[in-house]
Amino acid sequence: MSADDINSKEKESEVHVHKGPWGHIIRGMWRTPLGLIGVVITTVSITLMIIGFIVDTLGLVDNPYAAIFTYMILPAGMMLGLAIIPIAAFLRRRQFYKFGISKEHLHINLSDHKHRRWVIGFIALTVINFAILAIIGYEGYHFTDSSYFCGKVCHTVMDPEYTAYQRSPHARVACVECHIGPGAQWFVRAKISGLRQVLAVATDSFSRPVPAPVEHLRPARDTCEHCHWPEKFHGKKIKIFTHFDNDDQVNPEVNEIALHIGGRNPKTDAFEGIHWHVSNNVEVSYLAVDKKRTQIAKVRVKRPDGTEDEFVKSDIEVPEGEDVEWRIMDCIDCHNRPTHVYDMPEERVDFGLLSKRINPEIPGIREDSLTVIRKNYATKDEANEQIVSYLLELQTQRDVETAKKYEEDIKRAGEFILEVYNANVWPAMNIGWGTYQMHLGHQYADEGYGCFRCHDEEHENANGDTITQDCSLCHDEPE
Repeated sequence: MSADDINSKEKESEVHVHKGPWGHIIRGMWRTPLGLIGVVITTVSITLMIIGFIVDTLGLVDNPYAAIFTYMILPAGMMLGLAIIPIAAFLRRRQFYKFGISKEHLHINLSDHKHRRWVIGFIALTVINFAILAIIGYEGYHFTDSSYFCGKVCHTVMDPEYTAYQRSPHARVACVECHIGPGAQWFVRAKISGLRQVLAVATDSFSRPVPAPVEHLRPARDTCEHCHWPEKFHGKKIKIFTHFDNDDQVNPEVNEIALHIGGRNPKTDAFEGIHWHVSNNVEVSYLAVDKKRTQIAKVRVKRPDGTEDEFVKSDIEVPEGEDVEWRIMDCIDCHNRPTHVYDMPEERVDFGLLSKRINPEIPGIREDSLTVIRKNYATKDEANEQIVSYLLELQTQRDVETAKKYEEDIKRAGEFILEVYNANVWPAMNIGWGTYQMHLGHQYADEGYGCFRCHDEEHENANGDTITQDCSLCHDEPE
């Protein structure tokens, strides 16, 4: 054997001694396709997460899908890459046996400065990775709990509800505070339900319109009563109703009533008024036979003294074999649209006349506005194209000269009508005027909504007493 061969063998031996089993594994991360894929996925995911986090924090991009990519997809990619790297190292070591590479067992010798360096580097990288995941996970949690996420991600489905929410009294209350509330149990239930909803959106199998009321909404005592509570004494509240009619668009009819909101009266310690229904020492429950809870067959009342009454409406049959349950009355049974309030055409047109966004001096403008806004348009695009011109056309048919005189005012009125339409009607979701009604009051009692579901003088107990419809029970003339 020549000296060159001996030197070559010695160098090869030194290389093998220098590498050792750890060296082969580390090099294997870069020299195997699987290891390289893991490193690339991890590096790219971390880099894009950091960039996405900075962009989102600075508000440079207003796109929910960019946030989903940053806070949900990229973290999954990072964890996948980190999982692939040790798998690649393990598979690389198995190849040692096949090719006769050093079979020395893996070991860590902290007295060896190279081992110490690797351990310190591994710990540092692990801490950095966990810190990045913790920050991204925290921001992702808050993103998925934001109203922006609820309203914008499933845009087609939630656009109507999100639009109504943004103009509601609860516009500064996050969706999750009412739909989920505090506690891990309801959080997990909501997220599992969310997966089902995502699947429905992905497969285009969701209901149009979205059914109401929400079947498994958390009881109001766990959500609403964090801010509002029946024990608080409200006394009376003055409510003013302003209406115009087609014969007089200038002078409105104004009605004032004093609502007996009630609560626990601090002078008498008695529960009074409308909030008596949800007082702590009274339990009112009912049995509805339809999903909208407009057909109430039975009402049960448990009083503080232990007595109990059941009122039955004889002409409503309880279907056999169907899943009908007694429901304990809470805030949502009257305030069923506390946030997602949809307007009615007459209300908004009258508001337009009152605020002068519709010029009340234009003859017939109220009637024509109602005709325009109630028309069935196939799409929002069609409504956007036709509403203003249609109102101008109707006014021209009434009187050409008057239409020319008030042309600019008519166009402004048409723009207001279009604004109202776009805020309340979604043809693509089969949401029209009156799709979602409120149970407050009895304005739409003929359609089964409101107080008269129970207060109809037809729900009768065993003694022949009925649930009263006496007006003074809930309101009277202001003093």
